[in-house]
Amino acid sequence: MESIQELADDIFRERVLRARAMSPEDKLSSGFELFEFACEITRAGIRHQFPHATEGDVEHILAQRLALKERLENGQRTPKK
Repeated sequence: MESIQELADDIFRERVLRARAMSPEDKLSSGFELFEFACEITRAGIRHQFPHATEGDVEHILAQRLALKERLENGQRTPKK
């Protein structure tokens, strides 16, 4: 029987091969879809954390979190003004 690690490695290898075979347009589209999926998951988490938030509130909090992610990736600690 194959170990979990071997199975995970096989799955990863298959995903890499499929990605390499994709056209640049398909890669861009997949990246956009993945980002949208991540945003939907984050919105669900925000709604869970703030059950009384309006959709506008959820979008505002999402925008704040994306801005924070950007600042952290760029090594900044405080918001730009």
